[in-house]
Amino acid sequence: MATKTGGIHKPVTPSADLAAVVGKGPMPRSEIVSKLWEYIKKNNLQDSKDKRQINADAALEKVFGKKSVSMFEMNKHVSNHVK
Repeated sequence: MATKTGGIHKPVTPSADLAAVVGKGPMPRSEIVSKLWEYIKKNNLQDSKDKRQINADAALEKVFGKKSVSMFEMNKHVSNHVK
């Protein structure tokens, strides 16, 4: 079976701010999103009243640029932190 290498599977390099949350080194965008969700759940950052909202801690605020984002806009902010 062929290895997927394009789109969401293409390895990208996280910025220093994003790497502080998901780890350093090139990794597929899909893995970055998975690691972000692990971090969000481990640190109980989902809003208790609206699970679609993520309340950023200090590390995530550097990535998102604000205190709270919806899970739908999270990927847009992540895009600004990968190359």
